Amino acid sequence: MSARHFLSMLDYTTDELLGLIRRGSELKDLRERGVLYEPLKNRVLGMIFEKASTRTRISFEAGMIQLGGQAIFLSPRDTQLGRGEPIADAARVMSRMVDAVMIRTFAHSNLTEFAANSRVPVINGLSDDLHPCQLLADMQTFHEHRGSIAGKSVAWIGDGNNMCNSYIEAAIRFDFELRVACPEGYEPNAELLKLAGARVRVVRDPREAVAGAHLVSTDVWASMGQEAEAEARMRLFHSFQVTRALLDGAAKDVLFMHCLPAHRGEEISEDLLDDPRSVAWDQAENRLHAQKALLELLVEHAHYA
Repeated sequence: MSARHFLSMLDYTTDELLGLIRRGSELKDLRERGVLYEPLKNRVLGMIFEKASTRTRISFEAGMIQLGGQAIFLSPRDTQLGRGEPIADAARVMSRMVDAVMIRTFAHSNLTEFAANSRVPVINGLSDDLHPCQLLADMQTFHEHRGSIAGKSVAWIGDGNNMCNSYIEAAIRFDFELRVACPEGYEPNAELLKLAGARVRVVRDPREAVAGAHLVSTDVWASMGQEAEAEARMRLFHSFQVTRALLDGAAKDVLFMHCLPAHRGEEISEDLLDDPRSVAWDQAENRLHAQKALLELLVEHAHYA
């Protein structure tokens, strides 16, 4: 099996990731100018959704169509990843029928097992551990607004979740300083923290994390699958809400990002997405363009065993 996968930011070199981001902006420009560009004609992307999503489905499906290909949406009702059929068997069958597979799932091990048995590229559309496609979009958005993020300061406020883990991977690859403000017991992955070394610091005070930051990002306090904890998390994370006043402590040219959907009045104040420092809508759109660059790279240039 020699297909190249995208399961983690760390699967790629800094130069490769920067290339993807630049290509995402180029593809965005082509679309804005109405240029028809269809390198993936007659190619098919299989999309397995164990977790529902708006942005992930639309961006991958629209992306494949815009590149001349097609996408097949498989809901939790359509597949039983690892339940009705072993993951390895599903991978062997599916990868003989499609040109790439995007999986949005719970356990990260589902992805690694599927990829190990797939003859086509496998893309992590989100797992409980990581969300690398979102980080491609975030890095593209920062690059378009502010240029290189290398040497800059980034603050993550809230849960040390899959998004936070991917921000740590991005800090390693794009060489920025990351300060994570989270309650005790909600820290990001310990192995990733160790790997990042001095680049990443965990603090308890959001104001300390945001001080002088060029980018501030957050996410919902209770992710999919954590609904039972929602009430307890609301109490615990109460002081971690990102507000306009909190952003005032950041750099003058700070950008605010949120991977969406946002719960206004919880992890962000009601008015924050309307603040001129917020680029959440550009960030959401860039899921489409960054993933098109990724699909082009993986599918067009794939050489299967």
